[in-house]
Amino acid sequence: MSKTTWSLLGALLCSLTLSACNTVEGAGKDVERAGEKVQGAAQDAKR
Repeated sequence: MSKTTWSLLGALLCSLTLSACNTVEGAGKDVERAGEKVQGAAQDAKR
């Protein structure tokens, strides 16, 4: 792929990520929820 294509894909990914979270607080909550899911999965795997 060309450099322009990669740049456009990167810009699209950034815009989708930012629009999904809307705020820094929202992003923090999303990361926290993801961490809780990973912890839950790890605890389930231990059993």
